[in-house]
Amino acid sequence: MASAGAVARARVRNPRRALRAVSAGAAEASATALDRLIHERMRLGIVSALAVNAALSFNELKRLLNTTDGNLSVHARKLEEARYIACVKSFRGRMPRTEFRLTDAGRRALARYLDHMEALIRAARAPGSGPR
Repeated sequence: MASAGAVARARVRNPRRALRAVSAGAAEASATALDRLIHERMRLGIVSALAVNAALSFNELKRLLNTTDGNLSVHARKLEEARYIACVKSFRGRMPRTEFRLTDAGRRALARYLDHMEALIRAARAPGSGPR
C-alpha cells in the first residue's frame, strides 16, 4: 500500500526507482510483496466474489468461477485456514449445504492486496516509467 507521496515520488524517468518508491510505500504498511495467498487466480476469484456478496454457497461459487468441486475445495480450504473466509456447513432439508462468507481479516487482506496492485499500476503508468 503506497502512500500518495510515494506514488508521486514514483513519477520519475527511472522505472527501477519508481518501483522502489512503490515498494518503499508498501514497506511502510509492512506489506512489501503481494499477498501470495490471494494473488492466485482462483483464490482471488473466491475472495472477490465474497466481497460483493454477503454469503455464497459452494455450488454458487462453483458456477460463478466455472471450476470443479475439487479445485474449489482445495482453494477454499487454504483461505479458510488463513481465516480469510468462514465456512458454515448445514442441511437444507436432507441436502447438505456449505456456505462461505468473507471474514473481517479477509476483507482487510483484500483491501491491502487491491491497494498494492493499484500502486503498482499507478507506478507503471507514471510518465517516464514505461519502456523506451
